[in-house]
Amino acid sequence: MALQGPIPVTFDMVFPHGCYVVGEVEAVKDFDASTNGRFVQARDKQTRELVWQVAVMDADPTLKPSQKTVAVKILAAVQPIPPAAVPGVPFTPVEFDGVSVTPYVNSNTNRLAYSIRVREMRGVRAGKAAGAKDAA
Repeated sequence: MALQGPIPVTFDMVFPHGCYVVGEVEAVKDFDASTNGRFVQARDKQTRELVWQVAVMDADPTLKPSQKTVAVKILAAVQPIPPAAVPGVPFTPVEFDGVSVTPYVNSNTNRLAYSIRVREMRGVRAGKAAGAKDAA
């Protein structure tokens, strides 16, 4: 099969209604390399870049509350900084570039799930309201 590894997708395919940062950007732990008292940050298997993680809330109104918050992994040499907060809004709208998904079977639920990896986190593009789809 020609398709192997992460599957490239667009931000709008994963978050058609937009998403919001609801957590801090944190280093992802490499569980194999870390030992008691010694934290080792995970690196992407293909690019060897450091892996960071941020919790985001999917703005899709049809999702169940338990499905709204997802972890997005960010590949970057230094810790990414979320966009500036928007005054009067409880959560910061965000978009991602270089998005890919990797399907896997969640061993807790025995259901198909997806790991979301991105190359860049940024604020919502000017002229595009958070949660609004492009009119095209």
